[in-house]
Amino acid sequence: MRTVLGIESSCDETAAALVRGAVGGSRTILAQRIASQDDAHRPYGGVVPEIAARAHAERLTPLIEATLADAGMTLADVDAIAATAGPGLIGGVMVGLVTAKALAMASDKPLIAVNHLEGHALSPRLSDPSLAYPYLLLLVSGGHCQILLVEGVGQFRRLATTIDDALGEAFDKSAKVLGLGYPGGPALERLAREGNAKKVALPRPLLGSPEPHFSFAGLKSAVLRAKQSGEYADADIAAAFQQAAVDCLLDRLRRALKSAGEVTALVVAGGVAANTAIRTALEGLATAHDLPFVAPPMQLCTDNAAMIAWAGLERLEQGQSDPLDIAARPRWPLDPSAEAVRGAGVKA
Repeated sequence: MRTVLGIESSCDETAAALVRGAVGGSRTILAQRIASQDDAHRPYGGVVPEIAARAHAERLTPLIEATLADAGMTLADVDAIAATAGPGLIGGVMVGLVTAKALAMASDKPLIAVNHLEGHALSPRLSDPSLAYPYLLLLVSGGHCQILLVEGVGQFRRLATTIDDALGEAFDKSAKVLGLGYPGGPALERLAREGNAKKVALPRPLLGSPEPHFSFAGLKSAVLRAKQSGEYADADIAAAFQQAAVDCLLDRLRRALKSAGEVTALVVAGGVAANTAIRTALEGLATAHDLPFVAPPMQLCTDNAAMIAWAGLERLEQGQSDPLDIAARPRWPLDPSAEAVRGAGVKA
């Protein structure tokens, strides 16, 4: 049983966590803390990188100290320090990684630089020890929307990505159009429960297309036109947007399941995985394909340090660590060999 301190600072959540466990054995989150920056960014309707980086710098050290205190531990009790090294807002990533380097040097512990996306991708294995490789993963967040075949630690085959907006971004921007404030995704989901999706006709980009990828920019623009028309209730627009998003996800996943080969489960991870309507639809898809459906608990869907600690632990058990001069990376694809796609999807 090993214990890893995880640090996450890639966007607007400052987080630290201690995870103890073993691959193939039990695993426990000993302590975790998350400092939200929602209040700081709410006036701007989105994350301001400079504000986020300064908040990380101010909060991270006290947060780590408090997390260790919660578990009744010191750095001497930790086997390794894991930190997000990218992708993300580079200022915040640098704050977390430099802090991890200092702790690793001071305590003479291994440093493990974790890809933030791998943290999400492996987080279902933290909550479900029975989840085995290979599994088909839908990774959906504010910055990414991908379908990946997860074959092992550091072994990912990208089957699809977004050619423009990530789904979480489309949720947030559609919520902004509807005047729902920040963060918008959860607010839009709540409003959608009050609406009738059938009252607003919205497009399903790439539905049925032989192209494997996602596209949500046109859907987001259609929400704006529906709002500007003045013909529809906001709740109906929200419900229609959410249903269109679900339909697109299911269509692309059905295609991916045909090409992925044999998999152990259908898995979802990332911030948008907290959406109840999406979870319910994916569970139905998994059942239709005689597959287990695995989703992390809500606290592990959004950005958190427990997933970074767990990814670090999986790497540590394989004898992996990183040098202290490893650089922070604003972009870091899980599958570097994947072909570039048209549009902004090349960044992921």
